[in-house]
Amino acid sequence: MARDARWDALLELVGKNGRVEVEDAAAALDVSAATIRRDLDQLAEQHLLTRTRGGAIAHGVSYELALRYKAGRHAPEKQAIGRAASELVAVGEVVGLTGGTTLTEVARALALRPDIVGETGASAGGQPTLTVVTNALNIANELVIRPQIKLVVTGGVARPQSYELTGPLASGVMSEITLDVAVLGVNAIDIERGAYVHHEGEASINRLLAERAQRVVVAADSSKIGRRAFARVCDLGQVDVLVTDSDITPEATARFTEAGVTVIAV
Repeated sequence: MARDARWDALLELVGKNGRVEVEDAAAALDVSAATIRRDLDQLAEQHLLTRTRGGAIAHGVSYELALRYKAGRHAPEKQAIGRAASELVAVGEVVGLTGGTTLTEVARALALRPDIVGETGASAGGQPTLTVVTNALNIANELVIRPQIKLVVTGGVARPQSYELTGPLASGVMSEITLDVAVLGVNAIDIERGAYVHHEGEASINRLLAERAQRVVVAADSSKIGRRAFARVCDLGQVDVLVTDSDITPEATARFTEAGVTVIAV
């Protein structure tokens, strides 16, 4: 098993169980205990976990993987969700995108839509065919080279875990604009509690995106449904559409529908 795959698996175990033991991880990944110890030491050096005698633990209750280690998790589902969510945006609209791996797929799908790209990469008048507002540096990097998209990036302080900009500078930009649709990436969504993310600063900016939009779309794979995270973005009453994968249960689909949320499962 390659090192990146081992690291992703180890962080997955820590995120799921709160801790990992060297011998258990070695058996699960079919590598030597020495290899696991070395991997855990290197992950600890990057402040992605805390080493203990015989293993490692998560940093705290609000544990999250760094974005670069999330990219391969549920990848086919996220790509399908990204394409489906992108189809909910009309040509000429102003769309807000939060950060995260699923939203990165939304951005990529928008950039490749034939009706947005056109033959020349812009509208007949030479103007962009879509405006994207984002606080995510990695999404801005994906879209800045696309002449068909007018890109607006909020200011703010960058979080290395997610590449998202947060704080008063980001809030100031959000207070001056309006959106046709906001597409939110979340760490958890629940019928009773609404949509949540791990970090309170990101939750604040995501909340502003939702408040400034005429329509709110949550794009999240089914592993996020029924889960809890630290900071609330919005209650379910603000969400118009949930785009998820086909592993969502019929019971969950029915409950979201009863709450007034349109569920698109791909």
